[in-house]
Amino acid sequence: MTEPISIPHLLHRQGGCETLDFKVVLPELNTLTPVHATLQVTHKDSFLEVVGQADTIVTLTCDRCLKQYNQRLAFDTTELLWFSEGSDDDRASIPFEQDLELDDMVETLSKDGVFDPSLWVYEKLCLEMPYKSICGDTCEGIPEISPENAQPTGDLRWAALEALKGQLPS
Repeated sequence: MTEPISIPHLLHRQGGCETLDFKVVLPELNTLTPVHATLQVTHKDSFLEVVGQADTIVTLTCDRCLKQYNQRLAFDTTELLWFSEGSDDDRASIPFEQDLELDDMVETLSKDGVFDPSLWVYEKLCLEMPYKSICGDTCEGIPEISPENAQPTGDLRWAALEALKGQLPS
């Protein structure tokens, strides 16, 4: 995991900018390969500008045929994170049922807080997960079983008893 970046300390860096290049295993995201990410975090007085790229490979289960397949997840994006006047605790106290204005629906950070690069990368990769997991264009799904070629269902360990049951008089 990468260390969170202190937003007030970012002001003291040259150009108010920090560049990170890291490989990390995110425990919340089951990946085959470590996540390789490059971020540039820049303090711009009233907001944080985050320019980032990341990629990894995850194993998904096809929604049609239930087979597992590998999927590459990647993003290349820029995001502006506005500084809020209050602390993170103030935003957490907004009632769940309260209607929000359009201006309230932006990502904000406390200007005295921290920016967590690993969490940001995790959130962006989660947004890249496919809505429908389909292993390929040629996926035909689970084959249908017709009555002619149907196999007996159930626990095959009981097959010997079923055969014996057929030999006994009723």
